[in-house]
Amino acid sequence: MDVRAKDGFTLDRLILIATLTFITLLYTMAIMIVNVALPDIRGALSATQDQVAWVVTANIIASAVATPLAGWVAGRFGRRQVMLTAAIIFTIASVLCGTAESLEALVFYRIVQGFCGAPLLPMSQAIMMSSFPRHLHHAGLAIWGMGAVCGPIIAPTVGGYLNELYGWRWIFFLIVPFGFAAILAIWLIITDKNKNRKFRFDWVGFLTLAIAVAGIQLILDRGERADWFESTEIWIESGIVIAAIYFFLVHTFTTDEPFIKPAIFRDRNYTVGMIVIFVFGMLNFVPMVLFPPLLQELRGFPQSVTGLLLGARGAGTLTGFLIMAFVTQVNPRIPVFLGFALQAFSGFVIAGFSINLTSFDVAWTSYMQGFGVGLVWVPLNVLAFSTLKQVYVPDAAAILHLIRNMGSSVFISICIITIMRSAKMTYAGLTETVSHYNKLFDIPFLMGAWSIDSNSGIGTFAREIERQSMMNGYISAFYLFSLTAVVIMPLLLLIRMPKDKTE
Repeated sequence: MDVRAKDGFTLDRLILIATLTFITLLYTMAIMIVNVALPDIRGALSATQDQVAWVVTANIIASAVATPLAGWVAGRFGRRQVMLTAAIIFTIASVLCGTAESLEALVFYRIVQGFCGAPLLPMSQAIMMSSFPRHLHHAGLAIWGMGAVCGPIIAPTVGGYLNELYGWRWIFFLIVPFGFAAILAIWLIITDKNKNRKFRFDWVGFLTLAIAVAGIQLILDRGERADWFESTEIWIESGIVIAAIYFFLVHTFTTDEPFIKPAIFRDRNYTVGMIVIFVFGMLNFVPMVLFPPLLQELRGFPQSVTGLLLGARGAGTLTGFLIMAFVTQVNPRIPVFLGFALQAFSGFVIAGFSINLTSFDVAWTSYMQGFGVGLVWVPLNVLAFSTLKQVYVPDAAAILHLIRNMGSSVFISICIITIMRSAKMTYAGLTETVSHYNKLFDIPFLMGAWSIDSNSGIGTFAREIERQSMMNGYISAFYLFSLTAVVIMPLLLLIRMPKDKTE
């Protein structure tokens, strides 16, 4: 379907952008839909809280590593062929995720799913940009972006009901018909077959960076359980990471065409923007990972309700995104600052909740978080690329996705570590008070139905102490979330606005 010959929104262009938006929706659904089922996956596959987080972080890291490859493989084999192949393997991986019988198998299939799904996003955007005239780019991006915004609403909402009615495997099977529809749409609608076999790719730089990124993630995921540097495994992994970073830096500064061009970071706006985008990525996924086990395991919420509450965050993101689509004349630093402030405030409020938090508490704070995300994303991209030379934009865009996904996966692991360590410390402190020597246990109206005079009573008491300790861990994680949002805000003052434009 060649749509480049005409200037307006023709039927062909509408069909094309609907296809590309649907592909984007498929990708975001695959990332978000698993969160609501994490507690059930944890129980079914006999995993701990830090282990089940691999189902999320492995997918994000695979996406981060694969995204920079999209330009090379598209030039080598053509966008249509790559998107078709990626969609087919992505769909097969989704089926295999639903049939996994072990955590190791599920994590491996999620890595395949993330690696093959990653090219769909940048390629669909590239096809839209090349098929539409420049004066339609803003409207086209707004429509295309709706796929990324609606995914966080649809995925947890529908996934929660499926998980409750049929089990966690069906959240992956839900993706399959969408996958088949995407394959058919790519086959029939996408005709972009342009190739650029002369495009060079720095494999040494890419592989060394990928090893470093994967190694850092593995250390964070395994460190708490392996007792950090008391473990030979962590020392070996740390040595590999240091060596990979060393070779990456040496290669980057000594080769003519490095994977990441150092000249890009001479632009102050872009450099500061990448730091802010790293923190944006840190804040983006964490609440979606922390809330399901908190609500289902500590409060006993059903999966369907949990999914609706997670969907409230997506609704907030949609609201912020729509506002920023129409507000184009305001200084971009203002909505970015406001968005981080809203996330910091909501995180602080959540950290003040007791274990008896209600669905309304979660709904309005999640909506506020999502609204902050919607306010930040578009103007933050504008600021980061506002003074960058056009020749660096393709490489800079690939780095942006890599940095954002790295921030997401790293901070998820850090928050899980915070929860586990804080819960252990709280549990140890509370259990010291459970003793017949504690005179408070002799006061009937304080004890109520609690008792430490029988094994069953002690067991019930221990479970409640564990529940309260875990809640304290989540509170610590949300305080960290809020503090992270606050710390990055002053950095926005370092970003300069271009003299020739105010948008």
